[in-house]
Amino acid sequence: MLTVREVARRLRVDDTTVRRWIKHGTLEAVSLPHVGKRQAYRVRRSTIDTLLNQPALPV
Repeated sequence: MLTVREVARRLRVDDTTVRRWIKHGTLEAVSLPHVGKRQAYRVRRSTIDTLLNQPALPV
């Protein structure tokens, strides 16, 4: 399981982008109970691997 920050680094995007994808359902994640300001999420490594192995969308 990867944190939001780890996913962002792997995909080379900002943490906020990853959180937005999770909230919109674009990226599947597990929400954890949180104590701080932000909701804590974990993303399965297999989900990221599948996302990275998809062919690029045509431009």
